Parts: sequence; C-alpha cells; structure tokens
Amino acid sequence: MNDSTNRRYRRGEMPGGNGGERFAEEQLDEPLFLISRAAELAGMHPQTLRQYDRLGLVSPQRTSGRGRRYSLRNIATLREIQRLSQDEGINLAGIQRILTLQAEVTRLRGHIDLLLTREPGSRIFTAASGGDVVVLSGARARSERRLKIRGMLEAAPRRNQESN
Repeated sequence: MNDSTNRRYRRGEMPGGNGGERFAEEQLDEPLFLISRAAELAGMHPQTLRQYDRLGLVSPQRTSGRGRRYSLRNIATLREIQRLSQDEGINLAGIQRILTLQAEVTRLRGHIDLLLTREPGSRIFTAASGGDVVVLSGARARSERRLKIRGMLEAAPRRNQESN
C-alpha cells in the first residue's frame, strides 16, 4: 500500500468513492478506523457498533489498550446489517443467522475451489496420526502424485514383459 492510500485510509475514505479501487484480501482486514469514524462511515451511532460487538455481529480487532479498530470488511458488514435491518425488516437474530450462513458458504466455496484445482485421481485428504481426516498440503500432494506416476512408470515395463 502506498503513502497516498495510507493517508486516505487514515482520513477514513472508503473505496469506490474515486474510481472503485480494488483491494487485496489482506487490505480488507487491516484495522484502520476508530469506532467514531467507523460509525460515521456505516451511518450508525458508535453505541450501535458497541452493541453489535457485544452481540458478536461485528467483532473489530483490538489494540493493546482494548480500543476497537474497524477494517473495511467490518464496515461493509455494518452496512449490510443496516440494510437487512432497515430495508428488509430482519431482526438482529435473523441477521446473525444470515451472516453465519454467508460465512459458511464462503468457507465451502473455498473447499470446492480446492477440490476443483486438484488433478483427477490425486489424493486430497489423508488420515492424521490421531485418525482425523486432513487436507493434504500442496507439496505433499505433489510428492504423492510423483510417487504414483513413478509407480505407474515402473509397472509399465512389467506389463510389456507379461504380454510377451
């Protein structure tokens, strides 16, 4: 992030106001805004943000002094909560359920992406020493794929010898 972007963040300018900038995933989670500025950007009272934090709807990061710092993602969530509440008439319990389900969908889409990027027939899961099913890391999956290919190559001459 360059100095100009940092200054705009500290002033609390939001993306989209000047050309709809795209932000990297890690930039969306940077704790940038004090509660007063986050409330202003979300169009809410700071006490509402404190209440949402207590309810677990939006949990900002904390400083060492326990002060709240809100990210761009937090502010987007606050705006979505306000929209669901005011425009759709959904109560906070319903909104919490919606946010939980959206997070689950995001998590599952990540798993689907993982499955779709694997080569057909490659192992994706294995059993850990405790018996738990775990996702293989990319390096381990690649080494297993090499072993499988090596085994196929070693078996290939035998097949030719068996046919003679």
